[in-house]
Amino acid sequence: MSGQFIKYDLGALSGGEVVTVTLRERANVRLIDSNNLTLYERGQQFRCLGGQAQRSPVQLQVPNPGHWFVVLDLGGGSGTIHSSVSVSS
Repeated sequence: MSGQFIKYDLGALSGGEVVTVTLRERANVRLIDSNNLTLYERGQQFRCLGGQAQRSPVQLQVPNPGHWFVVLDLGGGSGTIHSSVSVSS
């Protein structure tokens, strides 16, 4: 993936947890597992939950057990992303 992104490592999750992402500006918000993160970083096709955030906070539910990440980017635009991420059961 060309360009800059922010990655939050959520670690191993059981599935069913809710990930809350708070933003001060519009950004792409993706909940992504470790296999798809590798594809994302290589600029290849990948699968994820989420997309462009129209409002904050964004809440996404972890679909299944695995090692999960939140990835934030500006879709090739420039700027700074101000964000926080939390996970709740």
